[in-house]
Amino acid sequence: MGAMQMPRVFIPTGSGEDDLAQYSRAAEAAGIDGVFVGDHVTFYGTGGDGLIRLAAMAAVSNTLLLQTCVYLLALRHPTPVALQCAMIDRMSKGRLVLGVGIGGEDPNEWWACGVDPRTRARRTDESLQILRSLWTNEETTFTGTYFKLDRVRMRPKPWRPEGVTLQVGGRSDAALRRAGRYADGWTGIWCSVKRFNEAGEKLAEFAREGGREGVRLPRGMQVWMGVDADPAQARAKVSASMEAFYRLPFSAFEKYTPAGTPEQVAEFIAPYVEAGCEWVNFVVADAPDAVLERSIAVRDALRAICA
Repeated sequence: MGAMQMPRVFIPTGSGEDDLAQYSRAAEAAGIDGVFVGDHVTFYGTGGDGLIRLAAMAAVSNTLLLQTCVYLLALRHPTPVALQCAMIDRMSKGRLVLGVGIGGEDPNEWWACGVDPRTRARRTDESLQILRSLWTNEETTFTGTYFKLDRVRMRPKPWRPEGVTLQVGGRSDAALRRAGRYADGWTGIWCSVKRFNEAGEKLAEFAREGGREGVRLPRGMQVWMGVDADPAQARAKVSASMEAFYRLPFSAFEKYTPAGTPEQVAEFIAPYVEAGCEWVNFVVADAPDAVLERSIAVRDALRAICA
């Protein structure tokens, strides 16, 4: 395996707000392509607003791509979200990537925001259409089941005429359908290389069904990983982190989750790159001050494979 196109590498911002500026500068200096951040309002009692974190990082960086993966769009009304995204995108000169998902692991989070979790998929579909229209049209009129807009104008617009880059994250056919019809790309999680290849075919099919024949829909992957010179220690770190976060046994994720030396983790990712993966989000299960170092080690090992 060789002569592959090296994917863009994104690393997590972490859960703290105190050192975002220092972290941004260190990641940029290390040649990391971008950062990604999750988003919750009250996920089992804990929250972190993805757009607020990225706004802070936009202000202190020059080249980092700024990605939400994923932003729970349906928890909010799309009109103010469209404005927030446009402002961050202008602040960063077009570096914002809005990755959207509908994660529903904690139903109470949705009820706490006044949203019936059973409606989150349809709300997301409507919201994605509204975002695109507000960003690219002078005036937006929209009539849906959940949102209605009548001749709404919005400025500022995003940095580029086509608006903020929209991605959909997920593994289901429903996520692929959403990406094919409304987004600019898809980020997979917990899927095999076979499924990753099938996703490319399905994206094209759903885009065609949605009247977007021939649109290019790049694919990426979000990969949890344990990285350590001792593979057993690497596995222990990632299994403990995932079980604590998802409240599920690690066995549910293990076959999709590399754990080992940087070289071993890179070897796990390489077949996805060979299948056309254009970016990889490194979910490094480690102490916050070790994430950047571990990420660089895996990035460099993957770069050696792609060379």
